[in-house]
Amino acid sequence: MSENTQAAQAVKAPAAKFGGRGINICIVAAAVVALAGIALWVVQLSGGLAQTGMRNLDSWGLYITSFMFFVGLSAGGLIISSVPRAFGMKGFGGISKVAVWTSICCTVLAIGFVVIDLGQPLRLWELFAYSNLGSPLMWDIIVLGTYLILSIVYLWATIRFEGGKGSERSLRAISVIALVCAVLVHSVTAWIFGLQQAHEFWHTALLAPWFVSSALVCGVALVLVVIIGLRKAGYMELAQENVVKMVKLLGAFVVVDLYFFACDLLTSAFPGGSGAEVVALLTTGVLAPFFWIEVVGCAITAVIAFVPRLRTNPLIVVGALLAIVGIFCKRVQLLVGGFQLPNIDYPGPMTSYTVTDASGTLANAYQGMVYWPQPLEFGVVLGVIGLGALLLLLGFKYLPLKPTENSH
Repeated sequence: MSENTQAAQAVKAPAAKFGGRGINICIVAAAVVALAGIALWVVQLSGGLAQTGMRNLDSWGLYITSFMFFVGLSAGGLIISSVPRAFGMKGFGGISKVAVWTSICCTVLAIGFVVIDLGQPLRLWELFAYSNLGSPLMWDIIVLGTYLILSIVYLWATIRFEGGKGSERSLRAISVIALVCAVLVHSVTAWIFGLQQAHEFWHTALLAPWFVSSALVCGVALVLVVIIGLRKAGYMELAQENVVKMVKLLGAFVVVDLYFFACDLLTSAFPGGSGAEVVALLTTGVLAPFFWIEVVGCAITAVIAFVPRLRTNPLIVVGALLAIVGIFCKRVQLLVGGFQLPNIDYPGPMTSYTVTDASGTLANAYQGMVYWPQPLEFGVVLGVIGLGALLLLLGFKYLPLKPTENSH
């Protein structure tokens, strides 16, 4: 079946009825999950971060992994919405407001994971009162807050413009600023890791473009899943040709991301390179399952994106979900792997809380050092995701996100 025939069928097919009891049930379910997550967070606050799987040698875990992941997810919506306006290109059929709202929800979740990882919410005050502006961590906090505010302003300006207020020139200026900020927030997040010379896995100049490329992959994939679901539910009408354009864009981003990964691996594994341990850890070590899920899943996504016969909506959703899972696996590899191969000796006393085997040599002490989250961490993360789902659904129900004539 040709792409034009699929597009014609998408236009002729009657839309399902959106809203009503179904979305209310989903809102209640998301609220229950969010409240359960808050309750588990209170448990964590009462007992401290010692209840998690994080220790001195693995001081970041599932929370910061999720932070990196959701920062990446937030990129796709803002970028595919702002790029067409910033460069005067044809868009994707009025998905701008839905894409930006998805980006805003993901950014809120990313900030939420930072708060959870701090241990106590009052430490937010200390973060600003005693901040070190020379630290990439502080750069990230500032840029991330600016990014969230700018995304909200961009959504407001878009809604206002479609209502006949404001000028196209001002909206285009905001879209350019939003695009720059979207790239900057991922670059700064990458520099938090890349500027740490003590960790072999992180210390590379390629990390910033790698973060941007993987953010484009999972962000565009998330928007694809959302708009296909909303179209199926009757929330919006969207020609199949616009979906196909986004799928092709996703395929291009996946190929670029895999190319960056291959370059990094080749440089590390080449005879005489210093990163042979990194490659071994990924391809055959404890992180191998995450590595191969990412590589195989993203390769399948690229095949679906570039083979016309495979570009059916069910397979598009499968490919997009595989890309999202693959990028999450990449975040796991990056964060957990960074703590496994230090470039300097570990400081501090050797206790049962900092080593995995204190009975042997120093090499034996750290050989089993692999982080795995505790059930409490999984529960808190699930609660934060429930909060994001609640925000997303409330936006679809109460905000004017549906495409209008001016959206096109």
